[in-house]
Amino acid sequence: MGLFLAIALLMAWDLVSDFKEGTGLAHLAIELLVLLAAAGGIAYLWRQLRQTRQGLGEALAEARQWRGENRELMQGLGVAIKEQFDRWKLSNAEAEVGLLLLKGLSLKEIAAVRGTGERTAKEQARALYRKSGLSGRSTLSSFFLEDLLPPKDELSN
Repeated sequence: MGLFLAIALLMAWDLVSDFKEGTGLAHLAIELLVLLAAAGGIAYLWRQLRQTRQGLGEALAEARQWRGENRELMQGLGVAIKEQFDRWKLSNAEAEVGLLLLKGLSLKEIAAVRGTGERTAKEQARALYRKSGLSGRSTLSSFFLEDLLPPKDELSN
């Protein structure tokens, strides 16, 4: 949008300068078209920005509403996850890595959040998988989420 604004301002300045110098109408018309195109670009981007902000606001409001409506369920899920981690005898670090894996963070992101090396996060994830008997991130997620989702035959209705 800044680029379109700069083009519009420069074209307006050039248009006024050329008009004062008595430049031909064809030249002025072309510059006016460029000025109008730049103004149209500004208007289009401004509208897109407003729509994006509105959509983001609506999505955030919907997410807050969903969290509010499902707070009790989410707390229960959090307790159930912690209890399962305890049954697997995970260390505190392994359990923290497990939660971050369930949230979808990469090993690099987990290391940054925890202030450890990526190698450490990777080893803790491996320990979690070994102790749980799960093969990886997707089976870890499905272990906790599978029973929350309706059966496959209910999804098609």
